[in-house]
Parts: sequence; C-alpha cells; structure tokens
Amino acid sequence: MNQSEQTTSSFKAAAMTVAAAVAWIALYGNLEPLADLMLAIAGISRATHFGEALHFFIYEVPKVLLLLTAVVFVMGVVHTFVSPERTRALLSGRRIGTGNALAALLGMVTPFCSCSAVPLFIGFLQAGVPLGVTFSFLIAAPMVDGVALFLLLGTFGWQIALAYVLLGFLIAVVSGLVIERLRMEGDLEEWVQKLQKGDASAHDDRSVFTFSDRFREGLASVRSIVGKVWLFIVLGVGLGSGIHGYVPEEFMVSIMGKDAWWSVPAAVALGVPMYTNIVGVLPVAEALIGKGAAIGTVMAFMMSVIALSAPEMIILRKVLKPRLIAVFAGIVASGIVVVGFVFNLIL
Repeated sequence: MNQSEQTTSSFKAAAMTVAAAVAWIALYGNLEPLADLMLAIAGISRATHFGEALHFFIYEVPKVLLLLTAVVFVMGVVHTFVSPERTRALLSGRRIGTGNALAALLGMVTPFCSCSAVPLFIGFLQAGVPLGVTFSFLIAAPMVDGVALFLLLGTFGWQIALAYVLLGFLIAVVSGLVIERLRMEGDLEEWVQKLQKGDASAHDDRSVFTFSDRFREGLASVRSIVGKVWLFIVLGVGLGSGIHGYVPEEFMVSIMGKDAWWSVPAAVALGVPMYTNIVGVLPVAEALIGKGAAIGTVMAFMMSVIALSAPEMIILRKVLKPRLIAVFAGIVASGIVVVGFVFNLIL
C-alpha cells in the first residue's frame, strides 16, 4: 500500500472511530429513557415486580456490553503502541502492594457496579497487568467510590463513611496481594492466558502501524473478546434483574434484624446472591439499621452485595476457572466478615 492509500485508509478509520464514539455516547447516555420507552410500548408498569426486573434487564445488558466493547477496543488500540510485555514489566517492577494500591485507587474513582467493572477487569488482563492487581481493581471499583462516600456521609455521618471507604480499600489491596501470592494465573481460562502473553512476533515493530492498522486491531479485539463473553453477561444480568425485582426488603429485615454473633456471616451469605449498586442497597441498609441491626452487620451486607454478586460470578466464569472464582470469593468474603466484626466492635 502506497503513502496515498495509507493516508486515505487512516482517514476513513478515523472518521469511523469518531462516528462510533458519538453513537456510543448518545446510546449510553439514553439507556434509561430507552428502557422506560420499551416498557411503555409493551404496556408494562415499572411499579410491578416483573416491570422493575424487566426494566433493570433492558437497561443493564446494553450498559455492560457497551462498556465492554469500548474498553476492549481501546485496549486493542493501546496494544499497538505498548506491548503486553512492557505493561507487565512496568507494573511488576513496582514495590509489593504499590500496583494493588494504584489499581484500587483507580477503582475508587470509577463508579461501576460489579458487573460493569468486569469489562475493565478483562481490559487489565488483556494489557498484561498482574492478576492480583486486576483483582484489587475489580473489588474496589464497585465497593468504594465517590458516590458511596457521599451517600454514606449523608446517611450515616463522616465516621462510618470514612471507616467504610478505608476498610473497603484495605480489602481490595490485601485480597489482590493474597491472590497474587497464590500464583493462580493457570486458573485463567486458556483464551485469557493467550491474551496476557500476547503475540510478540506479530507486534515487534509497533512504530510502523498506521491508524487504520490500529483501528483494525481494536475491532479484532472486540470480535474476539466480546464474542466470547456476551452470553455470560446476558445470563448474569438476567439473574440480577430477577433478584432486583422480586426479592423483598421485608425478607432481608426479618433475617438480619437481630444483633447476634452469627449476623455478620449470615449478612455476607445473604448479600452474595443479590445484585445492585451502592445507591440500590443503601435504602435497605437504612431499613435494617432502623429495625435494630448492628452497623457492622449492615456494612458487611452492603459490601457483599456490591462486591460479590452472583451475576458477577457468572460473567467472570467465562474468564476465570471455578477454582480461582472460589478463591476470589472466599478471600473477599473473609475480609468482609472481618470488617463487619470490626465495625460492630468499634461503633
């Protein structure tokens, strides 16, 4: 291809990228009204259990898929500038815990629910970021963010808000460090292991890539990764929508409304099958506290709902083997139980 053809091809790729970005922003920003419109057309009221569950599903599936597509495309383009080997060397060369802390801090400034954080988790793995560091991000992103801080501040006061954020950050960092020390890279699915290793022979000289080459690399990544995980996303969000629409608050109050020694682990066990974000779970937390539940019990419940949802596990199953999922859930759940007991002791 001569210089003129390369220029024309790059211009077309740039125009397509801009058009796709505009369409992505427009669609992502109107998912809620679109979900409302689809329910209105179908004649289904959101005030019903089925209507709320269906609205949640219609809104959440495209949201997660759009996030995944954008992240994977960007990471595919980034790969044409920086090799996975260089990324791994950059993060692996830091002092122990520094990469985990940075990833957790990044998670804290990205307001994603557990399922929405999975696309960035995959993007981290795609970039060759160490496994433990990616988990620190995955845990912190839904559990500790600016929205959580301000909502907790307004609801429970600065002491509880600050304690929640600091302990959530600590869980993310320590859990990532433990997973890193266990050396469980072999428990990533084979296609993810290939992504991490990259194809060095195909990208030795990245300086010769044109914009159209980089555009094609991004599209290839989208086809490869989104094509593998989209069904798991639909299944995971489907489960989450059912829980979101049908599990009544009264049931949670009846189970957790007592201050007993077993309330913290029970709260974590109850929270894992749930699926919502800090905004959705906060009213339940207020109701539980109003019914006499201990602060630590409620905090443990909130953390488990946000960081260990069953839909998230379903989506992660396409990326992680069952043993790694079990280790991840066990480590995080143990940390949350400890935090719950600490809250009950000091507050």
